[in-house]
Amino acid sequence: MQTKLAIVGVPADRRMLGHHPFHGAGEKYLRAVAEAAGALPLVIPVLADLYDFDLLLDRLDGLLLTGSPSNVEPLHYRGPPSAPGTLHDPARDSTTLPLIPRAVSRGVPVLAICRGFQEMNVAFGGTLHQKLHEVAGHLDHRDDERRPVEEQYAPAHEVALEPGGLLHRLIGRDSITVNSLHSQGVERLGGGLDVEARAPDGVIEAFRVREARRFALGVQWHPEWKVMSNPASRAIFAEFGAASRERAATR
Repeated sequence: MQTKLAIVGVPADRRMLGHHPFHGAGEKYLRAVAEAAGALPLVIPVLADLYDFDLLLDRLDGLLLTGSPSNVEPLHYRGPPSAPGTLHDPARDSTTLPLIPRAVSRGVPVLAICRGFQEMNVAFGGTLHQKLHEVAGHLDHRDDERRPVEEQYAPAHEVALEPGGLLHRLIGRDSITVNSLHSQGVERLGGGLDVEARAPDGVIEAFRVREARRFALGVQWHPEWKVMSNPASRAIFAEFGAASRERAATR
């Protein structure tokens, strides 16, 4: 019997190009959905004022929250004002923050990456360090943007996987080596989230939603990068794809 093609929604970033706003998503994320998750990526414009979120979710089998140069506005977690020049995307915040808990509660699989990981934590009531490298006891988790992109996304440090957790089961190892391209990080973990991985300095690098009906995982690193050549990354996307196809079969 033919398996129904799962549709994975990918909320866009909103950017000004010249005098006009555009909505778009990185190709590496879209390809990872198609190639490693075996699903159809569908870019969602971040036009929150035009959506009935429940009707939108009726048409989706999965939700992927991507990384981005922008940060979640601190007003959403009662944090101090951002440093001057910090890039924000209020349209994305207004779309993703209410969409994430609705998706989880309705059994729509969710995979959240980097900025998406931070969005997911905030959506569940958590808070963020805005400059993790300035917090005593923590490593500098940023990449060097002056270097070639291959070096920026190169393996940077190990993360320890929580014994008995989802990632530990999927990957079958106690630790993996990941890339690291973030300046922000979890300060207080959101309600109902369980830690799945930690960096050597104790920073939370992955979590899952404890009571989720289907796959609901956030990771701070970038598993979409060259996903097909990384067994751990492929395992994450494959599980996300399988959960999305299961959702598709019931939709």
